[in-house]
Amino acid sequence: MLTCFDVADYFKTLIDEESGDLMTNLKLQKLVYYAQGFYLALHEEPLFNEEIEAWTHGPVIPELYHYYKDHGSNGIPKPDNFDLSIYPDHVRDLLNDIYDVYGKYSAWKLRDMTHEEEPWKNNYQKGDSIIPHEDMKNYFKTLLISKAEGRAERNMEIAKTMFAKGCSIDLISQVTELSSEDIKCILGRS
Repeated sequence: MLTCFDVADYFKTLIDEESGDLMTNLKLQKLVYYAQGFYLALHEEPLFNEEIEAWTHGPVIPELYHYYKDHGSNGIPKPDNFDLSIYPDHVRDLLNDIYDVYGKYSAWKLRDMTHEEEPWKNNYQKGDSIIPHEDMKNYFKTLLISKAEGRAERNMEIAKTMFAKGCSIDLISQVTELSSEDIKCILGRS
C-alpha cells in the first residue's frame, strides 16, 4: 500500500515549474485528500493508511502537513528520487485524473471547495477531528454517481439528436457508447 507521502510525491512530479506552477502544502493536502476520497469510492479501500483530519483550512493529513510546514506558503520542490514503478496503472490513472480536474485550482480555491463538502463540514469542530473513511467513501460515491448520471443524460440527448438528423443506430452507438438496444429503448423503438 502507498503512503500519503507517495501520493504527494506523485502530485509534485506533475507541476510545471517553468510555467510558474507551485505546489504548496495547502494545495498538496487537498489533492491528496481528493485522491483518498475518490479511491475509497471506487475501490472500497483506502489508497493510504494515514488519517485525514478536519482542520480550520480543510482536510489535512497531519504527518504530511508537519513534514512540509517549513515551506509555509512557498512551493514544495519536486522529489529528487521518484520511483514510478510503485504506482499501479489504475492508481496513476486516478492521480492523473485528480490532478487534471483539481490541480488547475489554487490552494485557496481548493480549501474553499472542501469547506462546502460533507466530509469536512460534518466532521469539523474547534480542534482537530478525524474524517472517517466511510464519510469520504459515501460522499465521493455521490459525486461519481452524479457524474455518471449526467453523462448518461447527455448521451441520451445526443442519441435523440443524431437520430433526428438521420444517423444510423450503429453510428449513434459508436458516438455515445450506448448499446443498440439502449438506443432503441431511448427512441421508443423495438
